[in-house]
Amino acid sequence: MASLVECVPNFSEGRDPEKVKQIVTALCSVTGVYLLDQEMDADHNRAVITVVGPKEAIGEAALCGVGKAAELIDLTKHQGAHPRIGAADVVPFVPIEGVTLEECVEIARCVGAEIWKRYQIPVYFYEAAATRPERVNLENIRRGQFEGLRAEIATNPERAPDIGESRVHPTAGATVVGARKFLIAYNINLNTADVGVAQAIAKAIRYSGGGLRYVKALGVELKARQLAQVSINLTDFERTPIFRVFELVKREAARYGAAIVGSEIVGLVPKRALEMTADYFLQLENFDSQKQILENRLASVLSGSAGQSGKLADQVESFVSAVAAAKATPGGGSVAALAGALAAALGQMVADLSRSKKAHAEHAERLAGHAAALEKLTTQLKAGIDRDAASFEAVMEAYRLPQSNAQEKQAREQAIEAALKQAAEVPLEAAEATVAVLEHLNQLTDITSPSMASDLKTGKHMAVAALRGALENVESNLGSIADTDFVSRQRQRVAVLESQLARMNLMGE
Repeated sequence: MASLVECVPNFSEGRDPEKVKQIVTALCSVTGVYLLDQEMDADHNRAVITVVGPKEAIGEAALCGVGKAAELIDLTKHQGAHPRIGAADVVPFVPIEGVTLEECVEIARCVGAEIWKRYQIPVYFYEAAATRPERVNLENIRRGQFEGLRAEIATNPERAPDIGESRVHPTAGATVVGARKFLIAYNINLNTADVGVAQAIAKAIRYSGGGLRYVKALGVELKARQLAQVSINLTDFERTPIFRVFELVKREAARYGAAIVGSEIVGLVPKRALEMTADYFLQLENFDSQKQILENRLASVLSGSAGQSGKLADQVESFVSAVAAAKATPGGGSVAALAGALAAALGQMVADLSRSKKAHAEHAERLAGHAAALEKLTTQLKAGIDRDAASFEAVMEAYRLPQSNAQEKQAREQAIEAALKQAAEVPLEAAEATVAVLEHLNQLTDITSPSMASDLKTGKHMAVAALRGALENVESNLGSIADTDFVSRQRQRVAVLESQLARMNLMGE
């Protein structure tokens, strides 16, 4: 399965198009990496670049961009409304397709180490890649900006970087690298030049100030336009949608005699986020975006046409044929992962359809949470299809290693043991993901339409089959592993899953 990772580096340059052009060229110099979007803002003095590529290439692209920014940007001469500590200020990796958030964390950690090695720029990790809980939030790392960090980094242990020596790069500062879910950068402009009003509103709406969950915000001054702006990051637009933020800013602004004069999205935004906003403000009843939005319906029809037939069965033909072929992979573990992915997909469908209906409006936020979680689990389990096949192929490859002398025999035994451990770990992770799917499906039962009860029940049966199949594959590998401590730990995890399944009492349905 092909992987796709988005990288959205923010650079401290928003006034010189030629410098930004050179940075973009550097980012896209790696084969397989493509530019999706670039934004420049003179008041913020910041550029936000969005590139996408396979997980094998995206890290090197980011490194090229960081290196070029270090050449071109001097923070000692930089001024702008947006907080910053580095020329390449923040470099997040976002899973898009065929890759997990955990894999993006690995990419972030490797890139962070390489930034110090190549450029002598100290690195901090944030969001999912954070190594310290206080550094999950970016604003904690950027406290005091470049100047404050430069003054404290050598003497305050709390400001020490995660990678590199406790000193900033003389002109490029430091860089924050992380992994996160999709983020929407959303700015709302006010009809006042009083930045204090924007700052008060930002404090009221951000989560750290007691406001909306999944919202980060600050107030900035747009000197060129003589306006104040509430600059917002939405870290989970499904749970805290754009329209809810807009309405709260509008109400808070009215308290200070101000009004909204416009808003803007910086970079890319998922279509779903705008569909939700349109649905809210138009108060559409029984709106189904997949069926009623022309582009979505066309995409569904076109993607569903295999050859000229358009039959769904044709789309799964290649996988079914691969399973049926007289070879060891894909086998039971891959089939179990597929069953788990289908169970999660059914749950996501039920949650998304239910939350679009007026009768379930009171559960809309919970349904959005379930849908988002099940989407992640679907992606994880789909990736498990290929991972399981690859892990078993690695076992077979280890068994084929030469064993003509004692040294080769020892190396072969170690390789077999390592491969068997991985071959046991992969289906066990799939089993754990499938139990999580079952938990979500159970919780959806009472808050979704009764007309879709059969879909939920089908999902539950598929999930139980996936769980049982995955555990069979775990056990088949554990029986050949010599490391008794490892086997004991894995069987403890299996016992927990068995207990969770019994507690959910699903087998009688």
